[in-house]
Amino acid sequence: MSGTTRALSGTAFITLLSIALLMAANHVAARMAFDHGVDVATAVAVRCFATALVVGALLVVQRVTVKLNARQRKGLLFIGLLIAVQSLCLYSAVARLPVVLALLAFNSYPLWTALWARLFYQHQPERALLLAMPAILIGLVLALDVFGKASGLGAAGQWREIGAGVAFALGAAATFGLALVLTQHEAGGLDGRLRTFSTMSIVSVLAVCGVLWQGGPHLPTAPAGWWGLALLTLLYGSGITILFTVLPRLGVVGNSAIMNVEPVFSLVLAWLILGQAISPVQVLGALIVVGAVMWLGMRRR
Repeated sequence: MSGTTRALSGTAFITLLSIALLMAANHVAARMAFDHGVDVATAVAVRCFATALVVGALLVVQRVTVKLNARQRKGLLFIGLLIAVQSLCLYSAVARLPVVLALLAFNSYPLWTALWARLFYQHQPERALLLAMPAILIGLVLALDVFGKASGLGAAGQWREIGAGVAFALGAAATFGLALVLTQHEAGGLDGRLRTFSTMSIVSVLAVCGVLWQGGPHLPTAPAGWWGLALLTLLYGSGITILFTVLPRLGVVGNSAIMNVEPVFSLVLAWLILGQAISPVQVLGALIVVGAVMWLGMRRR
């Protein structure tokens, strides 16, 4: 990509931070729902179905042209399948880990993006990514407390506690990275709202099938769970809608890495609302990961 990223206006900067806050709050709300009876498939089905309805209405109201060739149709199908897996994996991680740790492990997706681009499209990884990779990995080691020093559990005990959650978070990162690569190469010319509607529709259908396969939805067992389910739907839908309708008009796509402050927002919100806290060393690791990912996205090209 040639050129440099465009300077941000104050409005654009606030908009990006607002999206990051909405997405962080969505994951905190999801943990509230999971702690009160909701399962992952039900949460994903409700969230994506509602978002698909809203974005579909935008397509109609704004008269977005729907014109796809065979390659784009195939690409959208694969992207939808990948985002379905990513959604289930990420919410599964949030259900098992402190929210900030789940999001930090997920934030390794730039590494996966580079890997998939190399494997499928023979793209050489950029020098900046190679420089950032050690920082991201070191930050994750500190944040996840992989040796169990902060928790006092030791490495074996710590991995018994976090192993499944980390595996789900990394699975979400891997599938999201592949979805990004396919989006760029197979569906890059499509309107963002159309891609979002297609993706959310596919995910919601698959999630509903999962809900039916398990015998029906697992609904909240307490008022806090209903609040969590309603808020995760509202917050995610709002964030995605703003992302694909407002950001292109502001011309800030190249600066969207600012939204990677999401784990920092989730750290504060999870502490205030859920009482989740991590050690100072883990906070340091979180800041290293967030800083490295933001530097990758905001560097001049």
